[in-house]
Amino acid sequence: MLTKQTIDTIKATVPVLEVHGLAITKTFYSNLFNDNPQLLNIFNHTNQKKDRQQTALANTVYAAAVHIENLEAIVPAVVQIAHKHVSLGILPEHYPIVGKYLLAAIKEVLGDAATDEIIDAWAQAYGVIADIFISVEEDLYKAAENNGGWRLFKDFKIAKIVEESDVVKSFYLQPADGSKLPAFTAGQYISIRAQVPNQEFLMNRQYTVTEGTEEYFRISVKREDDVNPNGVVSNFLHASEVGTNVQVSAPAGVFTLVQNEAPVLFISGGVGVTPLQAMLKTMENRKASFIQCARNERVAAFKETIEQQVAALGGTYKAVYSDTEGYVTKEQIAAVLEEGTEVYVCGPIAFMETVISSLVELNVPAEKIHYEFFGAAMALQIRTSK
Repeated sequence: MLTKQTIDTIKATVPVLEVHGLAITKTFYSNLFNDNPQLLNIFNHTNQKKDRQQTALANTVYAAAVHIENLEAIVPAVVQIAHKHVSLGILPEHYPIVGKYLLAAIKEVLGDAATDEIIDAWAQAYGVIADIFISVEEDLYKAAENNGGWRLFKDFKIAKIVEESDVVKSFYLQPADGSKLPAFTAGQYISIRAQVPNQEFLMNRQYTVTEGTEEYFRISVKREDDVNPNGVVSNFLHASEVGTNVQVSAPAGVFTLVQNEAPVLFISGGVGVTPLQAMLKTMENRKASFIQCARNERVAAFKETIEQQVAALGGTYKAVYSDTEGYVTKEQIAAVLEEGTEVYVCGPIAFMETVISSLVELNVPAEKIHYEFFGAAMALQIRTSK
């Protein structure tokens, strides 16, 4: 338990973290990897290059400071992050290393303003928060094992490759040892880890399980431009052949379908269609509509299958192509939105900000809006004006 003095000290740092949080986390990651380059085998390199991981950590540290008196308030965020951690192989022994470099970064950025009292208070707070993460993640590791899964990574091979559109291929992955695969919940993801040619460290990226059985997991991957650092693993897969070996984590993630009788509206942008079509495939006796946004019809993966499934569920399907229409509009969303609808949104960050802002303006309650990020979670800039 934290003392009142420690809590008060942490709360006093909230305004400072609001201003300097990102500088602290950038300094933290820079120093951490400079002294511990082996950790680059675990972390997503793209999220580092684009400051996504730094921003996500800054948000987490800030939220912890704001809610230091009631850390239960950040449990949903902790659970979401913990799922990502277990899919990347984060272990208890990593937390003391992180704590050491995080405290050093606070001291380096804030200088004399980071008094011994502040550093000591954050050391105590970090210990409590780290214990929460370690406990939640251990529960997730055990749950995966009890479900027939595994801890950390398992060797798989690419058993089949199917072209879904001009830019998307599906890869059917089977365990190298021929073992049976665990059940997963539609919307969950796995991490793919591989030794990519011309890369010093292992590269990893998370992909939605778009279909699966006891025999295989299917992931559906967009080919990226060669200049896009986000495409290292994706383009490695696109260049791979049947029989290529990769390492795979057990399914994880909390972006899954709420089980009730309310109608559902899925709104996808680009390859954000992958978790949404996985959820749609599991639905029965429940109305579902789908707005699929893509650059054009040639790159709209799963379009025909989604149309058929939506029709069978009594809903409406609409395709919106950005090369002719731009982003989906508030009016287009309103045309298929019913009272009480559960709305699921997935796609690039700017796309989700636009869509969720429209949903807010249409008075959709926050608890009815569900969304998932690619990579590290960051705060969305949502318009609330009407």
